Amino acid sequence: MEIAIIAHDGKKAEMVQFLLDNKEVLNKANLISTGTTGSHVEKAGFKVSKQLSGPLGGDAQIAAMAAEKKIDVVVFFRDPLDKHPHEPDVQMLLRICDVHNIPLATNPATARLIFKAFEGMT
Repeated sequence: MEIAIIAHDGKKAEMVQFLLDNKEVLNKANLISTGTTGSHVEKAGFKVSKQLSGPLGGDAQIAAMAAEKKIDVVVFFRDPLDKHPHEPDVQMLLRICDVHNIPLATNPATARLIFKAFEGMT
């Protein structure tokens, strides 16, 4: 299973904690991430394939992989209270997930539900 993980700056610590809390699911998955999020995730002990940083095109790279069906799930902890200069790329990624029917979690509660569903499938 290929899982893309992305977190805005204000949500990176929350993402790392979420991943640590869900190691059992992630042991069966390959993680793909935007650059800065990936660096935080690596420091927590996870192996991750890093793309560019989100503002430099990482969101677009992950969207392209999703369009090519190379990603099974996207977990994107967005910070709705902050402005993001790469918002068009973020919206494109969300749209691609909808177009290609890829599960997308934008908060820990939804991500937990998706991960529980995958636990039940294995």
